[in-house]
Amino acid sequence: MHAFDVLGDPVRRRMCELLAGGEQSAGQIVEVIEKEFGITQSAVSQHLRVLRENGFASVRRDGARRLYSVESEPFQQIDSWLEPFRAFWEHRLEALATEIARGKKRKKERKSRS
Repeated sequence: MHAFDVLGDPVRRRMCELLAGGEQSAGQIVEVIEKEFGITQSAVSQHLRVLRENGFASVRRDGARRLYSVESEPFQQIDSWLEPFRAFWEHRLEALATEIARGKKRKKERKSRS
């Protein structure tokens, strides 16, 4: 499955967001996903399996618990794929940063005059 197919599903994207914050137990993930998406524990498990099988997440056992964590390699591959497209927005972000800096400078100048 292609990385964008895996992340095309909002449930799996949300799971990745949760895991980006640190290791999570299957129970913790199920609790959040059931509440936010209204799907069953079984469906959550299937989504976790897709993430594992496609390298986006790994799992380790801690007694009876399964602890999931995000894997960086697929995201690095996505980042590499996006590289040629950055030119479309980087100059706009740089221009925005310049305008923000100008605004802060003007605000500071106005305060110093007061």
